[in-house]
Amino acid sequence: MTHTLFNSLKTLQLPDGQTTQFYSLSALEEAGLGKISRLPVSIRIVLESVLRNCDDKKITRLHVTQLAGWQPNAARTHEIPFVVARIVLQDFTGVPLLVDLAAMRSAAEKLGKDPKRIEPLVPVDLVVDHSVQVDYYGDKDALARNMEMEFLRNKERYQFIKWGMQAFDTFKVVPPGIGIVHQVNLEYLARGVHQKNGLIYPDTLVGTDSHTTMINSIGVVGWGVGGIEAEAGMLGQPVYFLTPDVVGVNLTGQLREGVTATDLVLTITEMLRKAKVVGKFVEFFGEGAASLSLPDRATIANMAPEYGATMGFFPVDDATLQYFRNTGRTTEEINTFEAYFKAQGLYGMPRKGDIDYSQELQLDLNSIMPSLAGPKRPQDRIAIGDLKSTFTELFSKPVTENGYGKRAEDLARAYTTRDVSSSSSDVCVTSPINQDEATLPPGSDRNVTELVNNRPTQNTVKIEPAEEPTGLNKPVELHHGDVLIAAITSCTNTSNPTVLIAAGLLAKKAVEKGLSVKRHIKTSLAPGSRVVTEYLTAAGLLPYLEQLGFSLAGYGCTTCIGNSGPLPEIIEESVVKEDLVCSAVLSGNRNFEARIHANIRANFLASPPLVVAYAIAGTVLKNLDTEPLGLGKNNQPVWLRDIWPSSAEIESLMKFATQADTFRRLYSDFTQDHPLWNNITSVTGKLYNWPDSTYIAEPPFFQDFSLQPAPVNKPGGICGARTLAIFGDSVTTDHISPAGSIKETAPAGKYLLANDVSKADFNSYGSRRGNHHVMMRGTFANVRIKNLMIPGSEGGVTLFRSHDAAEGEQMTIYDAAMGYIAQNVPTVVFAGKEYGTGSSRDWAAKGTQLLGVKAVIAESYERIHRSNLVGMGVLPLQFKGSDNAQSLGIAGDEQFDILGIDTIQPQQEVTLVIHGRDGSHREIPLLCRIDTAIEVDYYRHGGILPYVLRQLMNS
Repeated sequence: MTHTLFNSLKTLQLPDGQTTQFYSLSALEEAGLGKISRLPVSIRIVLESVLRNCDDKKITRLHVTQLAGWQPNAARTHEIPFVVARIVLQDFTGVPLLVDLAAMRSAAEKLGKDPKRIEPLVPVDLVVDHSVQVDYYGDKDALARNMEMEFLRNKERYQFIKWGMQAFDTFKVVPPGIGIVHQVNLEYLARGVHQKNGLIYPDTLVGTDSHTTMINSIGVVGWGVGGIEAEAGMLGQPVYFLTPDVVGVNLTGQLREGVTATDLVLTITEMLRKAKVVGKFVEFFGEGAASLSLPDRATIANMAPEYGATMGFFPVDDATLQYFRNTGRTTEEINTFEAYFKAQGLYGMPRKGDIDYSQELQLDLNSIMPSLAGPKRPQDRIAIGDLKSTFTELFSKPVTENGYGKRAEDLARAYTTRDVSSSSSDVCVTSPINQDEATLPPGSDRNVTELVNNRPTQNTVKIEPAEEPTGLNKPVELHHGDVLIAAITSCTNTSNPTVLIAAGLLAKKAVEKGLSVKRHIKTSLAPGSRVVTEYLTAAGLLPYLEQLGFSLAGYGCTTCIGNSGPLPEIIEESVVKEDLVCSAVLSGNRNFEARIHANIRANFLASPPLVVAYAIAGTVLKNLDTEPLGLGKNNQPVWLRDIWPSSAEIESLMKFATQADTFRRLYSDFTQDHPLWNNITSVTGKLYNWPDSTYIAEPPFFQDFSLQPAPVNKPGGICGARTLAIFGDSVTTDHISPAGSIKETAPAGKYLLANDVSKADFNSYGSRRGNHHVMMRGTFANVRIKNLMIPGSEGGVTLFRSHDAAEGEQMTIYDAAMGYIAQNVPTVVFAGKEYGTGSSRDWAAKGTQLLGVKAVIAESYERIHRSNLVGMGVLPLQFKGSDNAQSLGIAGDEQFDILGIDTIQPQQEVTLVIHGRDGSHREIPLLCRIDTAIEVDYYRHGGILPYVLRQLMNS
């Protein structure tokens, strides 16, 4: 319903002659609410949503006046209720969200209420992009074979998704094989503005993946949230957050010849991490920002989670409109988009002095140099000339100092794999699923390559192999530092045609000079959109990438999220046996420990052309500034500078990447010629029937659900708690949340075996996120997580103390948690700084809750994970001052009380009572990180989902 608060409802004349209404921001300035025109652009867009959705209930006049009066350096105590225009999901996080919706409908039915009350109130798009894995690589059939395996593995999940498509009116799906959610969002889903009920308003959203921020590049306010927050948002709840600081980054100058957008974003990530922008909005401005192409802006916006910001925002300007034209949006919607933003005073790139920011930083684009980042964190940038020396230093540095703790003299040793002369010469890795017993969906044979890939045949180039492929039919010599995975992957860079064309040109020059890639290196091309292979083919570059092994492996999140697939058995066997520190080089955004591949320990982020270059070099122990990549024709050395493409060469081929008709055709109909998807059948109806499945199971979050909340804790607080784990700094959601492959010996593996699932059919944790039995068993089970209760340990182990046992018994964290639950003993987790950094994974919080953890006590939190803990009814507490688990001497054999939580207030002080084994006790003050009033309500109800369900059922 419309209102006329502050006389802000105005009429807008559209370019097509039509009229509509909008809520004018300038009207607020005229009404004396503040200097709205000097607010950061991102704050103004949020303000428009608060104004438009003001209903004097969830959103009040006070909320409008508070945000309109935003001051650059005020105390951040005001809570913003932000109603978004739409929500995007990826399938790893979207499936458990859909499971929760189905469970809420089941709970409503049991309460005698209409299940249709559980219905998304804003449009929801789910893009299935996380399920494809690089099982096959290195030949032109890799895409078809990987997709066939994907559908075999995920049939039950896809049946459930299809049920959701028909059960919910506003729930739409982009099927597998189309692209990565953020690139699809940028190229297709985002429309700039929305029109509904006679109103026009800007596109805004939240998404269940932290890299949702990629959409900030086109002036859309949006960021990643946990699935539980997104679920509340789609059911009518605002997204609540504290008024943020906004850091302005003034970009000056222009990028130099040979420098890529990837080099720029790695430098920005390093810079902004040091500037401590965690939880803040970052807004780019200035002449340098205006000079960047939209895809370059998208690369920077995408990695906002890596530099810690809530957003990495670019205002709308001419480059935004040109991108919309290039990607096939209609003239009418582009003109409407432009007219609205100009009417609101939101159009154009601000210059220095135009906006009042909380803090201003400056970066000269001319200073950027070719770089990589790693080997364990995206903010650890390394100039290309320093990679060899950095790896060498880390190789023998102690593990406690983030090194690998090896003997320096072992760096040059060679390790030879066993002879595999009986192996197939096919370099594609055999899938773990027994294809002899599997039944492919009808019509899924070669038409996948012909139709899903849908490559044009014009301008193709036939290349004769420089040498006969040898496969792995002889022993392979391995060394520390060898590159074993080289992947052009991730929306971060595959959305950017300049770096992909650069990779293709570099591959072309390398092939022409006689360079090649060793066949045991797992090479893959997995772009975020089918448009990529269209323009690489049209430009005549794809065949050269294929010649070097970079054949199309899939359209989706692969290596960047750990779907790199297995290495050849002999390679993996040797790496494990000899404890080799080998490398992956990928064009992604994340390289945390064990994320890319469990047995590859040095992972470097790089631009696509550098990925190709390091695949050719075969090792990170080459200084590509001073050493040749390899020997080409006639045994002549070839240097990186010899084959690096010029800006002019890249620009000459950009016309193939900006053809609007290509975007329109590929995004017009996702079901056309897609038999794998079309042949998936499912049940119908508004309620899900919950068939027996190890993929989809009804979660326990609404068991014994009542319309009135029961007390969360016993009177007096949390008493007699035991320690489940003590962690150090930078424990990420990759460490906490179940991810990657499932081992037979792990609790999740034992569960699957007990349910008659063979090891070959385990699939991954990500694919089984719809089954809480699997996921809670995989929480805190990362092979690289270090529980300081057991010094020197790795993996999800802890010490279980039964009642008053003097000594702890070592076991898995899951088994210990179940033991404590059986004894009705609450547990806590201790952690250091930046706890929960990483992707917005709701299962990091859901799993924590299901393991019986009542509170997490850390030095500091990542934004999304702190919020998700509250959303699951887990109390996030923070040490004050210089206190931490180590300084307090907490060893894990104590018992704990948490007092002062009977009537919680936002950010209040609570007391931790430490009961030592010797009978002593100490009282330590902690900060309660329930930050807002609505979070108090969420916690009191046992989490956001019970809160929302009660709201809907009691309305």
